[in-house]
Amino acid sequence: MSRIVKSINAEVIHRTAKRCRDLGVVIPTFKQMRDPASIPDAVKAKLVGVGLWDVNPVNLFRITWKNDPETGLFAGPNFLEIPPEITGVKARIIGLVGKYFPTGAHKVGAAFACLVPRLVSGEFDPEKHKAVWPSTGNYCRGGAFDSAILGCTAVAILPENMSKERFTWLAEIGAEVIATPGCESNVKEIYDKCWELKKDPIHVIFNQFEEFGNPIWHYNVTGPAMEEVFLGLATPKSRFTAYVSATGSAGTIGAGDYLKTKFPGLKVIATEALQCPTLLMNGFGDHRIEGIGDKHVPWVHNVRNTDAVAAIDDEDCMRILRLFNEPAGQAFLATLGVDAAKIEKLGLLGISGICNMLAAIKAAKYWELDENDVVFTIFTDSVEMYRSRLEELSAERGAFTALEAAKTHTGSLERQAVDHFKELSYTDRKAIHNLKYYTWVEQQGKTYEEICAQWDPEYWREIFEEEAAEFDQLIEGFNKEVGLS
Repeated sequence: MSRIVKSINAEVIHRTAKRCRDLGVVIPTFKQMRDPASIPDAVKAKLVGVGLWDVNPVNLFRITWKNDPETGLFAGPNFLEIPPEITGVKARIIGLVGKYFPTGAHKVGAAFACLVPRLVSGEFDPEKHKAVWPSTGNYCRGGAFDSAILGCTAVAILPENMSKERFTWLAEIGAEVIATPGCESNVKEIYDKCWELKKDPIHVIFNQFEEFGNPIWHYNVTGPAMEEVFLGLATPKSRFTAYVSATGSAGTIGAGDYLKTKFPGLKVIATEALQCPTLLMNGFGDHRIEGIGDKHVPWVHNVRNTDAVAAIDDEDCMRILRLFNEPAGQAFLATLGVDAAKIEKLGLLGISGICNMLAAIKAAKYWELDENDVVFTIFTDSVEMYRSRLEELSAERGAFTALEAAKTHTGSLERQAVDHFKELSYTDRKAIHNLKYYTWVEQQGKTYEEICAQWDPEYWREIFEEEAAEFDQLIEGFNKEVGLS
């Protein structure tokens, strides 16, 4: 029996299955998201002519890293290697690309993994419940998209200072939107709103910072996608040396737990904003790297498996956003010998993707990696989520000139160093883990016994490996009840 799904409600399952039958919904399994080759041909045929962002039931099968933007079907995982002319290091830095998910960000997968197990078990009843998605941006968008397809009412909670593209899109898809005070790092304000909503039992809170479906999805889908890319590119001397992930909700970093089972020497680097260095130095503050909310350690973060922490200056991220996307910046990169096709693809990195790239550079410099070392990371979303930020920067600072491009390349890339980078000892990791107590046990109702249990590696192995199999059994049983597959 699942440790996450606590009960099975046959009557609710029956009603929800009928609802899905009427909507034409068949739900993909984790196995199919990991390996779309296993998706039935009849389903693939339905994808033809359906837009990637369309609120269409078949787009649930596009919750995978392997969408082919050319054919609309599936191929290998989408990834981008950043050339050494940009990184300034010998190591290969490669990021999985999130743009080609529905909603343009991989968080739609994490949201799916939180909602669907409750839906197919009957714990969530779309006839009476609302799905609440507390988020600092892309997660609530993913939750709203999944909810719209599955016929569930979505409530999105996000800080009021997030980019206007997020608010506009949420309103268009029909989600109820609640804007909380502050910016990216004001997570507690989101939690406070959740406690308020919990007073009405119609609200079911899918808090990505405590929902294990979030890292379970990345362990079972994102980690294997990286492994596949590495095996396809590797030379006989290649080493899968490091995996870099901004912590945020600590879902994406869960892919590192999978990768360590395949590459035991792998280093996992957690990344955060220098302006809010919670993991690095128990710090706090505001920052502009949208998508990596902080000031606490998420409940779902297996801190014991984290080898280092890198803090990135948000000013570097904002300047590089302009370097990669403004004409003068792209022209400057061409003078460095960066291939035109590569320059065209740099828009695949949103602000948090740039942050991850910079942390990968720090890791390569810290461990003095060479051309045989491969560092993987995540380009969560693309510049399409931040066009308004580029407009704001132009209004505030004026045009981005060739001189500004040169200064950015020198100051934010060439001079990216190993400062604000900390390799974690056993006791360092335990100290970060212990910070969970103050948020989760004192404030959010978790137990002392479970926070102690989380220090045991077997706790995480059972959750990451066994739950996905349980979820797939529930999904397969539900689809049989629906009767469309």
